[in-house]
Amino acid sequence: MFDHAAGDKTAVFETMAVERALGVMALPTIMSQVVSILYNLADTWFIGRTNNPYMIGASSLVLILFLTLVALANLFGAGGGSLMARQMGKGDLEGARKTASYSIAMSAIVALAFSLLCLALMDPLLLTLGASENTLEFARQYMLFAVVLGGVPTVLSCAMPMILRNTGYAKEAGIGVALGGIVNIALDPLFMFCLLPDGYQVLGAGIATMLSNVISLAYFVFVFWRVRDTTVLELPRRLEHLDAQSRASIYSVGVPAALVLLLFNSLGVVLNRLAVSYGDVTLAAVGIVMKLERMPQNIGVGICLGMVPLVAYNFARGNLGRMDGFFKSARLALLVVGLASTAAYFLFASPIVGLFIRDAETVRLGTAFLKARSLAFEIVHYMQAVGQGRYSLLLTVLRHIVLSIPIMVGMNALFGLDGLIWSQTVADVINAALAVAIYSKVRSSMGTSA
Repeated sequence: MFDHAAGDKTAVFETMAVERALGVMALPTIMSQVVSILYNLADTWFIGRTNNPYMIGASSLVLILFLTLVALANLFGAGGGSLMARQMGKGDLEGARKTASYSIAMSAIVALAFSLLCLALMDPLLLTLGASENTLEFARQYMLFAVVLGGVPTVLSCAMPMILRNTGYAKEAGIGVALGGIVNIALDPLFMFCLLPDGYQVLGAGIATMLSNVISLAYFVFVFWRVRDTTVLELPRRLEHLDAQSRASIYSVGVPAALVLLLFNSLGVVLNRLAVSYGDVTLAAVGIVMKLERMPQNIGVGICLGMVPLVAYNFARGNLGRMDGFFKSARLALLVVGLASTAAYFLFASPIVGLFIRDAETVRLGTAFLKARSLAFEIVHYMQAVGQGRYSLLLTVLRHIVLSIPIMVGMNALFGLDGLIWSQTVADVINAALAVAIYSKVRSSMGTSA
């Protein structure tokens, strides 16, 4: 029925030069990640045209719930995708087919449950996240469409490209994600300034986000249908029964992958709660910076997502030398992106923040936050690829629970707003050192290349 070895897909995994293979897999993914954050930034930019910090603050609150949807996609997209790549590396194509079908079906089920929960608990959730009487109604508008009604298409349009990448279809995955971003950018001004009355710009942004993910999902459904006879991919017709070992493999990798974003969200909740204690203008500044810092992070994620199936496939085949080559090339690319982004954001923080809002106090606070933010090297994706779920989970918990939140709360208590601004920089430096130590332990336990 299907033959994964057909064409040049296997050559990318097995014989193509390491740097070229990483480029083939990573460049479309990087482009899709850049476009995906551009449409999040576009929401903020268009909302910023109102010069209303309450609207920006409201959208930043809902961003945390929106990222939770992406975390749910990671649960099955990263977990199922990693298992698929290892199964294909071992020649178990039927197992890979079942894994792909199970992962997509479970993504839809979990997304629907989360959306219904958000609908039932909308106000309590928003108030917990830090909504005030100035931001609550705007947050309701955005949440209804971007999270509640758009939950299932958002999760599926994130999970399905992860599955595609792990079968070698990085270009098709990138096109689908980019399509959603382009549509969102086009629909934002239409709904925000043409179709809806003044004062409903946040509602318009939510509608545009929902529709863009529906269109992206339709594209992925078409791609899965088109390649169904030549790959392990097919649209699920039922919830496949997987053996206990396969389910454990999916969740041992998928849960840490989801926790990366869920704990990042918990960090965002604490940051929002601390920021709003200084006023809604500070919350708006934090919201702008949280979206800006996702640009270099998403480029890094694109590099890592391109690397993950290559590492996983060669790990399963015992080709540790080639596996190390992919990791080293990705690490160099991440270092270049991190250094360039840090320099750009530090040198041009004020004009960059000023692109999104003209309110002087919001720009001043946003500039201070943006200058203080720094990038730490993310080793989590490598450990997901080789199935080292426990180490990935350990690193995630260390970064967010043990380091970031206590340091943020403590520095805020000791030094006020300045302490809050610089707290994440301190936490990331410590985390980077721990990440290198944990990676060294994982790699030394694997022995030499085959």
